[in-house]
Amino acid sequence: MIDFNAFVKYSKPGPRYTSYPTALEFSENFSYDDYIARLKTGTKPLSLYFHMPFCRSACYFCGCNVIYTTNEGKKERYIEYLERELDLLCSVLDTSRPVVQMHFGGGTPTFYKAEQMERIIKAIRAHFGNFTSDAEISCEIDPRFFTEAHMEVLKNGGFNRVSFGIQDFDERVQKEIHRIQPYEITQNAIKIARNAGIKSINTDLIYGLPYQSFESFKTTLETAVSLSPDRFAIFNYAHVPWIKKSMRKFDETTLPAPNIKLEILKHTMEFLPSCGYKMIGMDHYAKADDELFGALKNGTLHRNFQGYTTKGGADLIGIGLTSIGEGEDYYAQNFKDLDGYEKAIDANKLPNNKGVFLSAEDRLRKDAIMSLMANFALDIRALEAKHNVDFAKHFSSELEVLKSTLGEFVEISPEKISVNETGSLLIRNIAMCFDEYMKKFVGNNQSFSKTV
Repeated sequence: MIDFNAFVKYSKPGPRYTSYPTALEFSENFSYDDYIARLKTGTKPLSLYFHMPFCRSACYFCGCNVIYTTNEGKKERYIEYLERELDLLCSVLDTSRPVVQMHFGGGTPTFYKAEQMERIIKAIRAHFGNFTSDAEISCEIDPRFFTEAHMEVLKNGGFNRVSFGIQDFDERVQKEIHRIQPYEITQNAIKIARNAGIKSINTDLIYGLPYQSFESFKTTLETAVSLSPDRFAIFNYAHVPWIKKSMRKFDETTLPAPNIKLEILKHTMEFLPSCGYKMIGMDHYAKADDELFGALKNGTLHRNFQGYTTKGGADLIGIGLTSIGEGEDYYAQNFKDLDGYEKAIDANKLPNNKGVFLSAEDRLRKDAIMSLMANFALDIRALEAKHNVDFAKHFSSELEVLKSTLGEFVEISPEKISVNETGSLLIRNIAMCFDEYMKKFVGNNQSFSKTV
């Protein structure tokens, strides 16, 4: 049984570790030539991420890189530049490498018309012809902008996973976060996907939003379960108004207090398993026959910018505005502003703006942190063999900090670090013990969201 009172005091700013080092370490010191050299020499399978940045209007809770528009011309122009980026990318990247994963994120990918999405997919397929038979091909979908025509295009394009944004079903919460989405719209979107034969449907919920109460979120959760998705992503709202101006629209006194959020979390962790969903990572749940749960059991679950996946070991190629790529020893990010993105492509250059080169030390710590984040465990002997290091000696000070501050949540042996059930809710805190960059942020409360 989880002791929820045990970890309230551990809430502090910390990374979500979709990468290590985090994006705060990205800089122009990782040059364009560095990026091109790595694209040319890579040999691993490929994971492709396409960013579709446009939304019709702002959801005030959103922390994504988004451009708000009703201008159809802007969307058409972006497709043209995506096509040109693909041409440039394929002049340096071996596109015969197998593609094991592709993801459309945003923004709102389905804010594009069905025929526009078909054009994008055809361009991708024309450049990348070696998708594996078991490739995971997914799209984020706002149910308010989703039709049978969209689904037909996605299905014909090989998409086999979809993720629907819900956030909350309560009308007052929806009004406050500027996202009116009646239940019937979401229900119909899921019905469209099921009728098309999609067997992996995820739904996103967020707790910690304005005017949420324990009872209101309990109702939202029950309503969401009645739709029978295959997976849930249930995120703790990251309130960072110093980064996202739209979040300043919230009256902070309407945000649920920490004890309410803990009650919501506790109920979620009890209710979903009773409905057949198992906890995956720090904020995901999946049905017991889902491949994510199988990967967690055998210690092969991975975490990247798209969340939890079984497709580890691939080179991630970021395509489109603000997209991030990842290789063995680097992260690379495209321009975040449309002007910079377009100017790069107009100059016949890929729109890479910055990144970070991973030293041997970074790669060691990345493996340790990502193993903990994905599997709640770290195989010390495997890490030592891969990196030729004496773990206990190399991380002596980190292990002391872990034992003295979070020792009740972990079991440490010479062979393994295991995180207990309560500790799984503090996995960001535990991972931070191995983060060499965190010392720069001591006393800085405006770099990361709270861990609890």
